[in-house]
Amino acid sequence: MHATAPLLLLLAAACSLGAPRNTSFPQGFLFGASSAAYQVEGAWNTSGRGESNWDRLIHRHPECISNEATADVAADSYHKYQEDVRAAKEVGFDFYRFSISWPRIMPQGNLSLINQDGIDYYNNLINALLANNIQPVVTMFHWDLPQSLQDLGGLMNPAIVDYFEDYARLLYTTYGDRVKLWTTFNEPYEISVGLTSACEAPADLVSPGFGEYLAMHNLLKAHATAYRLYDREFRRRQGGKVGITLSAAWAVPKSQSAADLEAAERYLQFTVGWFAHPIFSQEGDYPSVMKERVARNSKAEGLRRSRLPEFGPEWVDYIKGSYDFFGLNHYTTKILSEPATATVSQISMANDMGNLVTEQDDAWPYGAATYFRYVPFGMRNILKWVSERYNGVDILITENGWCDSGELNDTMRTRFYVNYLAAVLDAIYLDNVQVIGHAAWSLIDNFEWASGYSMKFGLYYVDFNDPDRPRVPKDSSKVYASMIKNRSLPEEYLDKVEE
Repeated sequence: MHATAPLLLLLAAACSLGAPRNTSFPQGFLFGASSAAYQVEGAWNTSGRGESNWDRLIHRHPECISNEATADVAADSYHKYQEDVRAAKEVGFDFYRFSISWPRIMPQGNLSLINQDGIDYYNNLINALLANNIQPVVTMFHWDLPQSLQDLGGLMNPAIVDYFEDYARLLYTTYGDRVKLWTTFNEPYEISVGLTSACEAPADLVSPGFGEYLAMHNLLKAHATAYRLYDREFRRRQGGKVGITLSAAWAVPKSQSAADLEAAERYLQFTVGWFAHPIFSQEGDYPSVMKERVARNSKAEGLRRSRLPEFGPEWVDYIKGSYDFFGLNHYTTKILSEPATATVSQISMANDMGNLVTEQDDAWPYGAATYFRYVPFGMRNILKWVSERYNGVDILITENGWCDSGELNDTMRTRFYVNYLAAVLDAIYLDNVQVIGHAAWSLIDNFEWASGYSMKFGLYYVDFNDPDRPRVPKDSSKVYASMIKNRSLPEEYLDKVEE
């Protein structure tokens, strides 16, 4: 599909018009790398760790994972965290974003049992980072829910709000003297929509059109509760910041018709605004387009109330403003359009959205996954979209990266980072977006959920067939290190855009 190419070239060229591009990073801009507990730690049933919902999925349904891979050992970061710290130090990162495994420190998901080995592991990791002048940025929940809580309904059970508050209090109490940047949840969209998939944890709660809305409702309450807890009991003493990490692809309308322009915006409201609007907007609550469309469809389906739950004014006010920064995960761009003819499917979020047509341009390069396309201008546009709609909020890019097959001479990953960071600088200098830092996904190759080890995002190569799991620097890590050292982009890797 190439019909959109002239529009996309125009958007890309817009970055190069006018004054020469500023390729220097502003003072105070932070460079980091990311990982997640379940994807790197291994040691899934040792040292007192409890079972997670992803352990249960992978062990009961191995067919769901590429090559029936598991994360039982993964990159073995539980035993080799010092090598991860060494790698981050070698590149020169200012911060390392990692997640804490809830079942590792609270095996039952509640305060009845605290696992000291798990507490010690994260203390050791945090202390090792600080000893090397690397700031820890901690994600409280990156998809691995204690199975004991999943057995109670997981995120669909309103009690999860109280359980998460207890968990957050333990984290603040234990690590808050050293951790100054927290994100509560990683990618609520993927968490909630995953509940409607037979091959994402928990796999046995497939309830499209209902489950994702219930889960998100509870998740937003849990996030706000953890944020207000920090305000109330920890902020004055610890002086940290709490945010949430949201995933966001950029949406390009297939044409400039009113229908396609509205389709692209609707897609963004359903995938980003769903959770951003209640937290970051001035009015709070779900986006009006979501409330209207889900209510209308629910009525047509014979339901007495909308499948999208209502907060009520007290919760709207409680959730609104529960942030210190906006964590953004961005990888790629999609092309959106209205279907040629109106279609009605079974009850689902896709149907609520209007069964929009989602495409990508054949001209956009891709690596190990066709859906991760190289589209640098999408980074600038999504940053601008977030900034304009949410009051110029400070944005920390918490994930951004390229997947390939693991080659050490990873020239495309280098090109990806240089040109996506060029788009970040355009957003900063040309659009006045407040971007405070960028985290590469990921520091090391890891377990990529349903894709197993078939795609690699790391700046460091990990041989998962080697019991020692050595970390080997890829060429991209050296270029990224030079960017940090020089605080500027290496112009030899910048794409040439003809005006």
